[in-house]
Amino acid sequence: MPIKLENVGIAVSDLEEAIAFFTDLGLTVLGRDTVSGDWTDTAVGLDGNHANIAMLQTPDGNGTLELFEYIHPEAIETEPTQPNEIGMHRVAFSVDDIDEALAVASRHGCHPLRGVATYQDIYKLTYVRGPSGIIVMLAEELNKN
Repeated sequence: MPIKLENVGIAVSDLEEAIAFFTDLGLTVLGRDTVSGDWTDTAVGLDGNHANIAMLQTPDGNGTLELFEYIHPEAIETEPTQPNEIGMHRVAFSVDDIDEALAVASRHGCHPLRGVATYQDIYKLTYVRGPSGIIVMLAEELNKN
C-alpha cells in the first residue's frame, strides 16, 4: 500500500504569531480558513469543533504544516513538552544557514534550548522553543555536495 505524509498538524494559542514565525523561517502560506460543522466534528472527534487554520509549505514543496487555533472547544493550555517525553513534540527543518535561521528565530523570542551541536561533522543542529511552546529542530548539513 503506497503511503505519503500529507502534513503535520500543530495546535497553537496564537495563529498569527505562529504564521509569522514559520513564514520568517521561509515557509509560505498556502491558504487559510475557518472550519466547523459536522464534517469537522466527525474527522477530529470533537463536538462543536471550530478552528481557524493555516496551511504552510516549505520552499521545496515537500513539507506542509497545518497550524490551527481552536475557537471551540476552548483550547487546553498544557506545559510545553520536553525532548524526552513520549509523543509527538517537534518539527524539524533543514536550513542552508543555521546562524541565519537562529537570527530569525531570535527575532520571535525563540532561542536554542541549550546550544548548537555538531553531529559527526555531518550536521550542525539545535532545538529551539517556538511559538506555543513548539519544539523546532533546525539542522544545517555541513558537507553540501
